[in-house]
Amino acid sequence: MGQRVRLVLLVGLLVGCLERAPSPAAFQEASGPRVLVEVLNASGVPGLAREGTRHLRQQGLDVVFFGNADQTVDSTEVLVRRGDGSAGARVARALGLGAVRRVEDTLRRVNVTVLLGRDYRPPPRFPD
Repeated sequence: MGQRVRLVLLVGLLVGCLERAPSPAAFQEASGPRVLVEVLNASGVPGLAREGTRHLRQQGLDVVFFGNADQTVDSTEVLVRRGDGSAGARVARALGLGAVRRVEDTLRRVNVTVLLGRDYRPPPRFPD
């Protein structure tokens, strides 16, 4: 196959993918107001913050930071840092668990902090 034909096929494939993907703004409008989230691994299980981040992003939440917590917890906690409690409830629903508490911290630039505990099990990943 010639180089020109390969290029045309590649461009066609990319355009087809872009046409099917919803815009982030459209997805955000459908799922509610923007919620900025940080996900911290408080379970001691390596890689859990990355898995939790992937899961929440698939649910339309804007995870702006993930990493490890300073402590470990048995049960997942959803800490509301700013705004009303609806953001925390939305994050807990997306996770399928988590006790929601208000722990204001205006220095953090997020609405919600998630402390993933030992009880969190990420959903299974399927190949794309």
